[in-house]
Amino acid sequence: MLKIIFLGDVMGKPGREAVKKHLPQLIEQTQADFVIANGENAAGGKGITAAIAKELYDTGIHCLTMGNHTFDRKDIHDMLRMDRKIIVPANYIMQTDGKGYRVFNVGDKKIAVLNLLGQVFMPDKVNCPFQFSKDFQKENRLGTDYDAMVVDFHAEATGEKCIMGHLWDGKASLVVGTHTHIPTSDCRVQPKGTAYQTDAGMCGDYVSSLGLDLDCMLHKQFDTRKSTWKWDIASGEGSICGVYTEVDENGLASHVQSFQLGGSLTPKPLVLSKAKTQAA
Repeated sequence: MLKIIFLGDVMGKPGREAVKKHLPQLIEQTQADFVIANGENAAGGKGITAAIAKELYDTGIHCLTMGNHTFDRKDIHDMLRMDRKIIVPANYIMQTDGKGYRVFNVGDKKIAVLNLLGQVFMPDKVNCPFQFSKDFQKENRLGTDYDAMVVDFHAEATGEKCIMGHLWDGKASLVVGTHTHIPTSDCRVQPKGTAYQTDAGMCGDYVSSLGLDLDCMLHKQFDTRKSTWKWDIASGEGSICGVYTEVDENGLASHVQSFQLGGSLTPKPLVLSKAKTQAA
């Protein structure tokens, strides 16, 4: 059995501090084999830097996925050429230095991670993520090319995410949405065995508007509707939100649960499956 933790978008310093505070204990509790986090907002809400990536890796994260803020930092291209733990959306139309799909060796097992961007209400020009997925599935198969597969679908529309979950059902271990920063309550194992949640939520300060300061958003965005304005990250205590999945020998989910810890959110602690409890 493989145990995988997926963390939602890490939003600025409050998100990074929450990950530092809660993730090591979560890894110890679950004995997780692999940890993934979406890092596209880790540096002040826009993009990521090499120093911040290392900061996150030091907490126990093995892989960082990205999204529509991937290229907000000037040094990202150098970083993508050197850092083999970071994954950018695979369906970008433009040529990038990064990879949208990687396979990681975990003992004698292989865990694949695929990052995709949605099209609905999203600013970036991308190839259709559904056609990309269909083509990908023809060449890459669960149980043959890897023992587990996680798809991070970075998208705005919940309906688009639901369709992506359906498209991958039985062909991935976990399909999880990111980008909207609000954890959805639809975490489940789908009919053909793929774990799914529409959005994993955010690692950040929830006394905010998606991790941004409330007054900043009210006065600079909604009241005045300025086209250019500075992002002010909310500075309160962050929460950590994500999904924990147990993957069986067929690469499908035997157990999945969402969690939220710390900060202003009502705690939703992780309760391990009976199989894990008995094994312990």
